[in-house]
Order: sequence, then structure tokens, then C-alpha cells
Amino acid sequence: MKKPIATFLLGALVLTACGTGGGSPSPPPKSGGTVAWGACTDLVGPDGKQLTPGPGVECGKLPVPLDHAKPDGEKIDLALIRVKATGDRLGSLVFNFGGPGASGVDSLAMAATAFSKLGTRYDLVSFDPRGVDRSAGVTCGDTFARMLASEADADQDALAAEFARTCQKESGKVLPHVGTVNAAKDLDLLRAALGDRRLNYFGFSYGTHLGAVYATHFPKNVGRFVLDGAFDPSVTFEERAVIQATGFDQALEAFAKDCVAQSCELGADPAAVVKTVEDFVEGLKTKPIKVGDRELTFWLGQLAVITPLYAKQSWPMLEQATAAALKGNATILLALADSYTGRRPDGTYNTMMTSLQAINCADYAERPTAAQMERINERVKKIFPVLSFDGVTGGACDHWPVRGDDAARRVDATGSAPIMVVGGKGDPATPYRWATSLTAKLRTGVLVTYEGEGHGAYLSGDACVMKTVDAYVIEGKVPAAGTTCAA
Repeated sequence: MKKPIATFLLGALVLTACGTGGGSPSPPPKSGGTVAWGACTDLVGPDGKQLTPGPGVECGKLPVPLDHAKPDGEKIDLALIRVKATGDRLGSLVFNFGGPGASGVDSLAMAATAFSKLGTRYDLVSFDPRGVDRSAGVTCGDTFARMLASEADADQDALAAEFARTCQKESGKVLPHVGTVNAAKDLDLLRAALGDRRLNYFGFSYGTHLGAVYATHFPKNVGRFVLDGAFDPSVTFEERAVIQATGFDQALEAFAKDCVAQSCELGADPAAVVKTVEDFVEGLKTKPIKVGDRELTFWLGQLAVITPLYAKQSWPMLEQATAAALKGNATILLALADSYTGRRPDGTYNTMMTSLQAINCADYAERPTAAQMERINERVKKIFPVLSFDGVTGGACDHWPVRGDDAARRVDATGSAPIMVVGGKGDPATPYRWATSLTAKLRTGVLVTYEGEGHGAYLSGDACVMKTVDAYVIEGKVPAAGTTCAA
């Protein structure tokens, strides 16, 4: 997202072991413990208040090795949630809702009703991956909050260095052991603990990356897999930045056309609407907007604008919030930015953004130079000025205390059962081309195309997508090649 915020954002919006390249899979981990299920006592809703779990909802913990190379060594607990099947049970269906860094425990607690059809036949299960929230979550003091509140011309490199030092001080033990490869090994321990011979899995956004890495390492353990909002981990940082900038530019243009068609406060034609939004964000560099005792800064303004572009259902909010902010009231935009960054009503943050940083820096050896970042910014600025990052001198992982590697970028699920990949033509964060490329790299992938807007197709509520996915997960009906769902 800039540097730090811009380079957190671009290339990390997805969001998105030792790759086997189709050779021998990783040996199965030693079977871990069993899960002691009990009442859920700490579920948190989007308003920061405690959620009351619905019927059949249980929480638990699964001990896993901190270092998978030392399976009998120190353990950390993975936090789990389960919504028990309401009908004739086929097994468990494990979810990852993206990030990287999103709490699967809180997400499933809020979203379970969206999967009610699947929940008739499966226990719906999710977890906080290692380094996230309740599972040894990465914390970094208040440095991230100060980065968000900083002036556009602040010394971002110094802030990034301080951020890295604080993360090391507070979470140094877990930082070398986060990342998608280790999370995939945890997934196999979870599969065994749930008593399933094969893992049935539903991954969204970054969750498609985790699923692809799992299938690469444990192809024979792949059950019914759905990867929705697909991410191709093989692309470089520059390619991610440019492709995502293109995706969000297309989403902003689609929003502008839709807004004008319904009488838009932001301009008389689509080009005017786009210019209004771009000029507004640019203006925050020199004139942040006061909101109570806080400010909508340039960094927060960027996040506020892109957040409603993720789903067509939230486009009206972008119009209303921007129109209000142009009149001096940025309350809604600030709330949108807070929802993106995991800020709670009491001013604290969950680990979403700090976990994202730790996982991304573990998953990539790439560390762009200042010259590379300048070139990337110039390309991004021409495509989607809202996410430009002038003055950035390096990537978000420059000062990170742990060196990354590229093991999680290699994907090849040869030998696995068919894996359903769902790609949306209007997906801004994980553009359609990544669905096609990930399908090819998996070698066992089957592509389903959704022609509508938004990030992730199943949760759009599209009847065709839902019917196709449900038939595959419940009945094992693999979709035909070229299956397409119109918007």
C-alpha cells in the first residue's frame, strides 16, 4: 500500500512449500493433536463488539509446530471455528477468506449463512492462520496506526524501518515461521485432526494461493477444492502492481458509468466522475480532512476509495461518501478505510495489516530497489493515479528482519483431484487473467468464468456461480470446460 502504505497496497491487495513443481509431494506431517471443541467466547463483529454465535457453532484450538522442521518442538495454537452440518454430513469444508491476514474465525462467524446450502452437508470450518489474530498473531505496537496518520511527505522509509523493528521486538519468535508454505502444512494437520482422508477446501482471494500451495505439496490429499478470486503467485511485484492498478482502474470506470446512469453527484459523465475521485484523493496530500480528533489523510483516502470498488453492491456508498467528503464531511470515507485496515472502535487494530506484511515478506524474496519503485510508480500513476506513491524509496519489505524466499510462488498440483478455479471478468483485486494463468499452472484446474463485477464470485450471490459450486462441492459434479456464468 504506500511505502509503507503504497507498497503494502499494490501487490498486497490480495489479497495474496518448498514448491514441488509436480514432483514428489511433501511428506505428510506427523499427526498432530485432536481438537477440543467448546463454546465460542471471543468472536468479534465488524463493529468491534462481541458476536453471539449461532446454533451449532463451536470454537477450538489445534496445536501445531512453531517450526515444521522440528515437529516435536515448541507448539503454537491455531484458533478454529466450526459450524456443524445441519443435514447428512459428508465431512468438513475448510475456508480461508483471504488477506493474507484475515481472521477466518471471525469471518466464518459472520458469513456462515452465505454458505447455508453447503452447510447442509458439511461442517463449515475456518481458522486464523499462523501469525494471524488468535494464532500467534503478529503485532507491531502502534507503528502501523502512525503510518496511516502520517503526512503524505513524511519520511516513509524511516517509518517503515521503525515498523519492522517493532514487529521484530514484539513478534520475532513467529516471524521466521509464518508464510503460505507453513500455513499449507498446518492445513494438512487440520485435515487429519478433523478426521478427513482428503481436504475439502474453499479459498477466496489469498485463500486461492494457500489452496494452490497445499495442492502442490499434498496433491493426493486434495478433495473438493474451490479457488474463487484467483491469485497467480508467480508474478513479480511490478506485474502485481500494474495488473491490480489496471483492475481498479477498470472498476472505477465501471462505477462511474453506473453512477452516471443513475444520476450521479460526482459528475455529468463517466470521465468527469473519474476525475472527481482522482482529484479528491490527490488533494488529500496537502489538505487532509478533519474527522473529529482524527484526519482523513492521503493514505487513508486511498484505502477509503478502493474499498467500495471491491463489490458492485457498495458502489453507491462510494458516491455518497465522496460527495459528502467534498462538502467537508469525511466520516463515511474514514469508516471505509478503518474497515479495510481492521481498526476497532476503541482505536486499536486487529492483526490484519501486520499479519499481511509478515506473510508477504516471507513469501517473496523480491526486494525492489528505489529505481524499480520509481519506475513502478510511474506506470501505476498513468493507469490508476489513486494508488500512486510519489517519493517512495523502496519496497515494504526493505527493512524486514526475516529474508523471504520464493517457495510459495511455485504451483503445480499434478496428481490431484480436479480443482475448480473461479475467475471474475470484473474483479479489480484479482483480475481474470490470474484465474486463467493459475488454472494452467495447477495442471488439474478447471476454470469457471463469471462475467460480472466484484472481487470473488460466489459471494456476489450470482445464482449460476452458486449452483455450479454447490453441485461440485456437494455432488462432485466437475464443471465442463469453458463453463461461463453471465452477470
